[in-house]
Amino acid sequence: MNTDAVLAFVAVAEEGQFQLAASRLGISQQATSKRVAGLEADLGTVLFRRVPAGAVLTRDGRTFLPHAYAVVAAARAAVESVQPRSRPLRVDVLARRGAGVDLVRGFLAASPGLPVDTVTGGGAAATINSLLAGEIDAGYAYLRDVAAELGPLLSCAYAYLEPMQVIVGDRHPLARAGRASMRELARYPSWVPGIVAGSEWEAFYQEMSAAFGLTVDPTPYSSGTDSVFDSVAASQSLVTFVGEKSRVALPGAAALVRLPVTDPAPLYPWSLIWRSQTRHPGTRRLIAHARRTFDPPPRGAAVWLPSQASAGLTVEAEARAQAG
Repeated sequence: MNTDAVLAFVAVAEEGQFQLAASRLGISQQATSKRVAGLEADLGTVLFRRVPAGAVLTRDGRTFLPHAYAVVAAARAAVESVQPRSRPLRVDVLARRGAGVDLVRGFLAASPGLPVDTVTGGGAAATINSLLAGEIDAGYAYLRDVAAELGPLLSCAYAYLEPMQVIVGDRHPLARAGRASMRELARYPSWVPGIVAGSEWEAFYQEMSAAFGLTVDPTPYSSGTDSVFDSVAASQSLVTFVGEKSRVALPGAAALVRLPVTDPAPLYPWSLIWRSQTRHPGTRRLIAHARRTFDPPPRGAAVWLPSQASAGLTVEAEARAQAG
């Protein structure tokens, strides 16, 4: 099988257009089309359906895609196996101001001298695709369904349970309380414009809202709105959620208060994900660091986790107890 043709197939599948795939590959659109056509001839099936907006995977194309990722990853691993292992470890941290960056910093403090490049992806699905394509070595994300999302080629381990916080204006009734309980937060509207439809953090907020009767508005910024924090500062009722490790840029003139959430404390579950047959030695060090530093909540702690993470942590705790 021609690996260049498989690379072209993956690029078109991800970009949705032959022209964009060609730009990404650094070849002409005609060459990209010929490579995909050759692959279709070799496989004896049609992989794409051409539409006005570009190209859409057929049923066979969708079936072939995860295997194509495996081929690309294997080819890159083969090349790396005979090259000096001097390239930096590539880690997806999701966002530059989020918990992933802080987790990488903690790892670097424990592993001085190891070169690491951080990239920002679009969530768990993008991280998984990048891992399968061999574009990154590891990534941090919240997995809603570990078995369904990862498949046999990837592995994961819990890395951090991030407490959620709220930001309120200084005239908000909770501003001087020092904390905000889930029962109290159910009385007030919250706005989180960073929620992306279909993302794992959308699923997190939806499950949390259903569990505690919260009203979370995911509406994006409208024209002329500088910041969600400007709206929160001007309101006596509006709140917004952020992760404990989120380094948000608050308006300098706005009077805002950042509060921990309690009774129970909602935790956003970050997992470290990697290729099961990883070859970069830095990945193994990162995995060991994540497992060594992960701090699960003690039994009976007043915390809330999404149902899948809660079940997964229970299984892990039972396994550790049996091993001990």
